Amino acid sequence: MADINTTFVNEFVILGFPSLQKVYPVLFLVFLFVYLFTITGNILIIVTVSRNDNLQIPMFFFINHLSVMEIWYTSVIVPKMLATFVSSNKLIDFNGCMIQLYLFSSLGASECYLLTVMAYDRFLAICKPLHYSALMTNGKSFQLAAGSWMGGFLSPVLPVTLISKLVFCGPNKINYFYCDAQPLLSLSCSNTHFTEVIITVLASGLIFSSFLLTLLSYIFIIYTILKIPSTSGRKKAFSTCASHLIVVSIYYGTITCMYIQPMSRFSLDINKVLSLLYTVVTPMLNPIIYSLRNKELKETLCKNIKRLKQN
Repeated sequence: MADINTTFVNEFVILGFPSLQKVYPVLFLVFLFVYLFTITGNILIIVTVSRNDNLQIPMFFFINHLSVMEIWYTSVIVPKMLATFVSSNKLIDFNGCMIQLYLFSSLGASECYLLTVMAYDRFLAICKPLHYSALMTNGKSFQLAAGSWMGGFLSPVLPVTLISKLVFCGPNKINYFYCDAQPLLSLSCSNTHFTEVIITVLASGLIFSSFLLTLLSYIFIIYTILKIPSTSGRKKAFSTCASHLIVVSIYYGTITCMYIQPMSRFSLDINKVLSLLYTVVTPMLNPIIYSLRNKELKETLCKNIKRLKQN
């Protein structure tokens, strides 16, 4: 008897956006600009934070890690998507597809953990200001950041392993712009119910636990801010966490719609739009949000740009 785990399909075809083929040149230019802007913006934040002593605090240390994640996150998806716009070769081999799925899932999970850590950092800074320096040391910051990376890269091991063991006997055309779980499951010849349940449970657990901890942090933060007697004091306290709150709202809003229900209930067209939001648009918005909403970072960025112009 043949091994039921035998993979008959050795490569997949990434269809991208079949209904928009006539405007592929325009889409290529748009997403190329978005990608370059994302990479440049996040690198600018990393360089600015790393080279300025006044930004060597835990909050900016975590923002640096978030920028690194965003660079890798979008780089796993966008270059291949751009290639589908201008090349007739839309193939990706099976191993490459699994690697893309794993890296994308790992970086997404890492970002969930890191956003939770950043909320905890703001909770300590606003709710326990007298003990902040003792509770959030450089060593503690490093441990929390490292834990976010490690936890993120461990989280998708089981789901990706289960998907890689499924039988793919044709067709091999992925109606998506990257190798995500749902389109891959729809192509499998195997019974995918168990795999779908595992993915939904693990993804929901990660999203809800991270979101709940973040929400609890902000409940305490808002309660503490409201007790500040002066309007200027409340405004200053809220400004330190406003950027993070905006990023959290955008990020969790999209991924919650994607992963809290069984995958078979979703329309691929809806998923494509949601995926574009958190794989392409959100990484582009983060540098804008943090540079415009954070006074210290904005002022330092402006000073560095002026220095570059003078040189």
